[in-house]
Order: sequence, then structure tokens, then C-alpha cells
Amino acid sequence: MSTERMSVVLVHGAWADGSSWRKIITALNRNGTPVIAAPIPLTSLNDDVDAVDRAVARVGGPVVLVGHAYAGAVLGASRHEQVRALVYVAALAPDEHETVADVFYRDAPHPNAPNLAPDADGYLWLPDEAFPRAFAQHADAEDQVLLAATQRPIAVACIQEPVPAPRWKTLPTWYLRAEEDRMINAETQSFMADRMGARLRSHRTDHTPSITAPEAVLEVIAEAYAEVSAEPPAIDGEPAGTSGRR
Repeated sequence: MSTERMSVVLVHGAWADGSSWRKIITALNRNGTPVIAAPIPLTSLNDDVDAVDRAVARVGGPVVLVGHAYAGAVLGASRHEQVRALVYVAALAPDEHETVADVFYRDAPHPNAPNLAPDADGYLWLPDEAFPRAFAQHADAEDQVLLAATQRPIAVACIQEPVPAPRWKTLPTWYLRAEEDRMINAETQSFMADRMGARLRSHRTDHTPSITAPEAVLEVIAEAYAEVSAEPPAIDGEPAGTSGRR
């Protein structure tokens, strides 16, 4: 357990940016927990890992690293010594020598999942209709419009690079499964969490829990934070671990 003040570093996935964590950032900040969102370029796995490690270094102390979707692969490949715990939020967790595509396509896609094809520059975009149909079907219309308008494409190279031995093999790890995810099959999420030996928490939410079920995300972060920090954060005025688990 660290005696230094722990920070939370949030990493967005594909077709999103740091604003997708806004509800988590404001809640943690309101309760005095240091938090930043790490911007990643989504140009290659190595580029994204470098960006996360720079963000962790900027914090200057121990970190709980939290990632959504594609960012799970980035968390696993991060090598910064300040990382104390990992939290996967409906995230992909390839094992050594696997690619993101290997786990993303492991199980049959949801009928509403979009067909993905790269553009002329090798980037994958989501069609606007994918946000209400599959990416964030539980979100309100305003959030769906914002997600579509601010999406950032992911390079095909990101999902084709084999990953190194992942950090979840050596660090305390939590996994929040999105039971109604139409982008990453919930069975795939269960498989990955079990293989990781992660502490699995589950919630009836879509692919964007940080937007549609922020309280579930905050509870998992608080649980991880409390285990590796001498000063657990509060959520809505309550110490970590006092609210019910899902």
C-alpha cells in the first residue's frame, strides 16, 4: 500500500476522446481525488502506450490506470512503474502475442453492431447511426449526438499489433462487464476477465458505462483505489466501499 497520494488516469477507447470520461472526472474531482484523462492518438498500439506512459509520468506519483474498450490493450502494454492497479471498463484484454482484433472478434457480433471497414487512409470510423444502435443505446439523444460529433477514428494498425506480456498478469486488476454491450460481446468480456483473474463486477449497461452508468464505474475505481492507496476516495460524500456492489 502506497503512502503517496494516488491519482486516477483515465484512457479513452476508439471512437471517443477524453470527454467520454466527463462524468467520472467531475465526480472524482468533486471529492478531491486527483484525476486526468490521457489523450491517445489511436494511430498505433505503440504510439498509444507511449502517450499513456507520458500521462502517467506527468502525474508524478502512484496511479490507478483505467481504460475503456480498446484502451484495455494499452493498459496491459503500459510499462510505467507508477501504475499500481488496472481497471478495465468493458475493455479488451489481449494476452501476449494476441491482437486486439483476436479478442474483439472472438464471439459473434450483436445484430446491431456496425460493419467496420477502413477508409482510404487506413482508419476506422463509426457511422453516425451506430451510436444510438450499438455504441451507446442507453444514452440520451444529446449524448449520442455529442459522441458521434466528437468521435476519433482508430487506425487499423492498432488492432493488428500483437501485444507484449500484459501488466494484468502482475498488477491487481478489476473488470467492469457491460451486460448489454453491443460492441464487445458480454461473453467475450467474461472470458477475458476470467482469464485475467480480475475482480469482476457486472452492470446492466451498454458499451459506454462512463456515460450511462457512471456510478458503477466510480464504484469499481473506488474499490481499486482503496486497495492500493492509504487514502481511499469518497463517492458522493461516502468513503469508498460503503455503497452496495452490483
